[in-house]
Amino acid sequence: MSQTPPERDDSEAWLPEVQPEAYGISGDLVRAVSEALERHDAAEIRRLVADLHEADVADLLENLDREERAQLIKTLGRDFDLEVLTYLEVPVREEIIESLELRQLAAQLSDLDSDDAVDIFEDLDEEDQQRILAALPKADRLVLEESLRFPEDSAGRIMQRELLAVPSSWTVGETIDYMRAAKDLPDDFYDLYIVDPKHQPIGYVPLSRAMRTRRPVKLTEIMNEEVRTIPVSMDQEEVAYLFRQYGLVSAPVVDDAGRLVGVVTVDDVVHIIDEEAEEDLLKLAGVQETDLYSAVLDTTKARFTWLLINLFTAVAASVVIGFFEGTLQQIVALAVLMPIVASMGGNAGTQTLTVAVRALAMRDLSAGNALRFVGKELLVGVANGIMFAVVAGAVAWLWFDQPMIGVIIAAAMLINLVAAALSGALVPLGLEKVGVDPAVASSVVLTTVTDVVGFLAFLGLASLFLL
Repeated sequence: MSQTPPERDDSEAWLPEVQPEAYGISGDLVRAVSEALERHDAAEIRRLVADLHEADVADLLENLDREERAQLIKTLGRDFDLEVLTYLEVPVREEIIESLELRQLAAQLSDLDSDDAVDIFEDLDEEDQQRILAALPKADRLVLEESLRFPEDSAGRIMQRELLAVPSSWTVGETIDYMRAAKDLPDDFYDLYIVDPKHQPIGYVPLSRAMRTRRPVKLTEIMNEEVRTIPVSMDQEEVAYLFRQYGLVSAPVVDDAGRLVGVVTVDDVVHIIDEEAEEDLLKLAGVQETDLYSAVLDTTKARFTWLLINLFTAVAASVVIGFFEGTLQQIVALAVLMPIVASMGGNAGTQTLTVAVRALAMRDLSAGNALRFVGKELLVGVANGIMFAVVAGAVAWLWFDQPMIGVIIAAAMLINLVAAALSGALVPLGLEKVGVDPAVASSVVLTTVTDVVGFLAFLGLASLFLL
């Protein structure tokens, strides 16, 4: 018996089929571009990159080697969109900027949003900056010069100058008419800012609310009066916290007199959150910035200092071991088991440390709940210490057929895991208290504590009970 097929919902007919590989670039594309570059096939190169989003072009450039990047930029010529630079890692961006003609940079900077233009311009050396400024229209030149006077990583550097600010006396209809006629509005915006005669923001109206309100209604009747303004000098990490805390889409930036000078939008904040998270992650490993695209010599120099500091902390642990040289010579089993205690302490401490550093960065951990956090981590350290003490003690007993060695490593394991939990919680809190970035110094202090306590507890107990 045949059945009538279900009717199709035409309201969903326009939806495209999204495949997992629909976004980003594939390895096949990278290989195809690389092969076209090798053949010097300019037409094929242009065809392959013609429909790519600027972010995907940036990913493509980062997947090519230095020579291929230079060739791709040369092939695209004036069709290369400077907005691509805003998506690139800094080392690659600097490399590509050096390969571009200053005339091309100057010509395209004026077409970018002011925040993107500043992001690119600030990476140029001073000589190139002056040459580009001389080639720019006066209005664009003033914007760049003023933006560079703000502190690095401040709201003044990341804000967009293009915004919609309207007088408090306007109606919805007047605003709509102005938006239709104005030629200098930003390409995308979310809020209309209402300003008083001193150009200070007194409220805002979401664009969606304005569009569904009747024309005669005054903007002040439908505006939100709770405006969370951002000072131009506010650190970008504070800006990101403000957006995350209050679920903002955009926020006005004001100067020292409270006048509206710019706006920060959520797309800028996404980049800030990525940058800050990456920075903290790299600092925990002793790396100042991503060196995926840096030269071997530069990467070696950048990592040397941190490794040198770790060498001195390792020497400190070795000095502790040296105090028990006689004990190790008499009982070889101790040398076999000794690294287990230090390794377990280091791993347990790193777990607590990672949670603490993240919580401090996200402002989830403060003086108000610090004691509760330390107490919880102490209990976790005790619980894990007891469980792993039983396991390690039993293994050591069976391995060397000496019950006392099992007891000693069990006791040392408990002591070191408790010490690791306490240091993992207290070290970042202490560094934050004295104004030192916990992401930078915590791991070195933690490693030293867990190594020294682990070796001292294990070898000290062995000296007392086995000799």
